[in-house]
Amino acid sequence: MDNDYEKAVELLTSQGKFYINLGLERISAILDLLGNPQEKLKCIHVAGTNGKGSVCTIIATILSNAGMKAGLYTSPHIFDYTERIKINGHDISKDDFAKYVFEVCNLADKNKIHLTEFEILTAVMFKYFADNNVDIVVLETGLGGRFDATNVIKSNLCSIITHIDLDHTERLGNTKSKIAFEKAGIIKPNCPVFTCEGYEEIKDRADDCNSLFVLVTPVEDTTNLSLKGVCQQENLSLALAAVRYLFPQISENTIQEALKEVKNPCRFQLCRADLIVDASHNPNGTLALRESLDWYYPDKKRCFVFGCLKNKDYKAMMKILFSKGDEIYFYHFNNKNSCTIEELQSACEYPSKVFDSLDKLPDDYLKIVCGSFYMLNEIIPEDFVR
Repeated sequence: MDNDYEKAVELLTSQGKFYINLGLERISAILDLLGNPQEKLKCIHVAGTNGKGSVCTIIATILSNAGMKAGLYTSPHIFDYTERIKINGHDISKDDFAKYVFEVCNLADKNKIHLTEFEILTAVMFKYFADNNVDIVVLETGLGGRFDATNVIKSNLCSIITHIDLDHTERLGNTKSKIAFEKAGIIKPNCPVFTCEGYEEIKDRADDCNSLFVLVTPVEDTTNLSLKGVCQQENLSLALAAVRYLFPQISENTIQEALKEVKNPCRFQLCRADLIVDASHNPNGTLALRESLDWYYPDKKRCFVFGCLKNKDYKAMMKILFSKGDEIYFYHFNNKNSCTIEELQSACEYPSKVFDSLDKLPDDYLKIVCGSFYMLNEIIPEDFVR
């Protein structure tokens, strides 16, 4: 029942759950009480600053099309929590979601284990996938890697580390090397790791774990890939390197047909002829967005709808995105950490307006909605991106 789902969401977003507290003690404790469902699963584990969701979705789609039962765990969601947990492209039902959330929370409360929102979701995901006998789980880290709740798994089929850049520096470190060290924490003993970047921290961790280190050259042809954007060549190359290594029996024809069906909403997504939605939420993500706009739409006048969280480097993001002559609209969305209109305007070197609705944007411009995952469901109708 939707009523139960709403109660589950209220529980997840309550003050006592809705915060970040990295570490593996609590998730290990609750999973032990649940019978350690994660130990029954085969996982492909993906960490990185940008591109994780695309890599995970590409792999899960290929595996599903190859006849496997593929579980996919990603975050954050855009419209509903159920988007985070999928089997063969289908979201967990709201009824099942609520049932598992209540089961995990009741067990945690009974045993005085104080779980965060993400830890609850991760426990729900492992139990749901194990109960449904999923063949392969494609697992995206929530934040970092070493102390992320998903890293409770003891082994994996492989680790994948996508592009690394500065984000969440208050938790992961203020240099790319420090962040690479945290991401490399998902590498497991005798389990291969695939990456496009040769950080010493990743190589060292692979050596310490006696794990094959595979440096992937981003050269794959993205013609058949439904996801667009200049960054997708690197994401696709990582995904296919892992798939071909782990599952050599999957034919090239199956792979190429699957690429046409990959869906990862709000990643440089053309929702209608004049509207692009992109969930880029850090400077590197906005650089990829800007490069994609310059590549695909070099001559189009641009109109941006931009909102951002206060803990992001929104000044750098705007400097990358905006140019003289762009129409710029700012949006203050429903999140306690959302930048105010005044904060955005004071950090922007160009004139701007306050966003009201898509219908009131200028007709002859390419509209780009970007800046944060958390604002998209307030601006974009769900049927635009599904």
